[in-house]
Amino acid sequence: MDAQTSPRRLNTFLTIWFGQVVSLVGSGLTGFALGVWVFEQTGSATQFALIGLSAVLPRVILSPLAGAIVDRWDRRRVMILSDVGAGLSTFAIALLLWTNQLEAQGLSFGIWYIYALTFLNAAFGTLQWPAFTATTSLLVSKKNLGRANGLVQFGQAASEILAPALAGVLIGIIRLEGVILIDVGTFLFAVITLLLVRLPRPEAFAGKRPVSTTLWNDLTLGWRTIRARPGLKGLLLFFAVVNFLWGMVGALITPLILSWTSSEELGLIIAIAGAGMLAGSLLMSVWGGPQRRINGVLSFELLSGICFMLIGLRPSFWLVATGAFGAHVTIAIVFGSNQAIWQSKVAPEIQGRVFATQQMVARAATPLAYLLAGPLADRVFSPLLTVDGPLASGIGQILGTGTGRGIGLLFLLMGVVKVAVALLGRSNPHIRNVEDELPDATLMPAGSLGRADG
Repeated sequence: MDAQTSPRRLNTFLTIWFGQVVSLVGSGLTGFALGVWVFEQTGSATQFALIGLSAVLPRVILSPLAGAIVDRWDRRRVMILSDVGAGLSTFAIALLLWTNQLEAQGLSFGIWYIYALTFLNAAFGTLQWPAFTATTSLLVSKKNLGRANGLVQFGQAASEILAPALAGVLIGIIRLEGVILIDVGTFLFAVITLLLVRLPRPEAFAGKRPVSTTLWNDLTLGWRTIRARPGLKGLLLFFAVVNFLWGMVGALITPLILSWTSSEELGLIIAIAGAGMLAGSLLMSVWGGPQRRINGVLSFELLSGICFMLIGLRPSFWLVATGAFGAHVTIAIVFGSNQAIWQSKVAPEIQGRVFATQQMVARAATPLAYLLAGPLADRVFSPLLTVDGPLASGIGQILGTGTGRGIGLLFLLMGVVKVAVALLGRSNPHIRNVEDELPDATLMPAGSLGRADG
């Protein structure tokens, strides 16, 4: 990091980041283990899917309120509240298991307690993202925002790689209750790291509480701010499409691979994809992305589209693994570059509300993708590439025919859409010139860390 980032601010950022990474791994342990437990107890894919829906839904419907809270309150206290609330709701699940309350209520009914507590956990977690992201721009200089976001993505990658493997081992040793207790411990660790640091406030916070005239104005300010800036609005819509396509991948990658190979090779490909995400995060942490960040967004998103095409092209282990690795490498670079643009162009005192709106739109695309992925694959694309399907004698000669090849065609088309969206983004002057059209916000405050939240 450059001289503009003081060692004290850098240490503060790294302390908070490390606490959040530990907490993220703990949450990954619980999420994986709880999903396995629910599926084993109920044998229902629908019940399993409802766990994921309970975790995503609060981030869609509560994000505007979370953004208003982040900008109205001290951000360190907001992050502490988020970790404490999430930890308590997680501990409540462990208590239900210890006291056999789920069985006492009847498992089919008692499982709804888990859905409710998962929803509550995610509701508290909705506060964490806008608060941490808005705080990052106060601790890290504009030049190094890309590296900082690379570290954030590194934590996400580490969680996705470590959590399933650790949870699979631990659940057999200490059972689900023990795994959940570890998660509670990671929340406590994150709280302790927050208690050890002091955070600067944006200059606009000095001497007054940063509020709008009404709560309704606070709830809508994020969207109004984005709408008034065509470049940011274009980027938001761009990522709504991108996140939708990634949601489709999450829903369909497992049935695509299992249609032609074993679960062992599926696990290996997923591990290779996770290694790609880790490699991209490390690259972004060291490199920081291109100097013109919009090029990092558009160029690497175009590369991601090509990788999607590789995944769908043929039922080949190395072709799919290469495509999955490459697509996941691009995630950190695209994410880090995009987030650095937003952090450098949005005033610190409204970043909570703007980033919460950004989160809401991004998360909304995922449930929609999961709802549409199955019907599209089963009823539209799979029949096209059966052995006697309408496209068997045409594109079927390239992609192959039979089980899973319709999903392969869908991946190919998603790759084409990604490439087209990247090219359209480059042709849009507001998106292409977003870094020139919008002035930089005043990010790192001139004041010392002594004037801190909390």
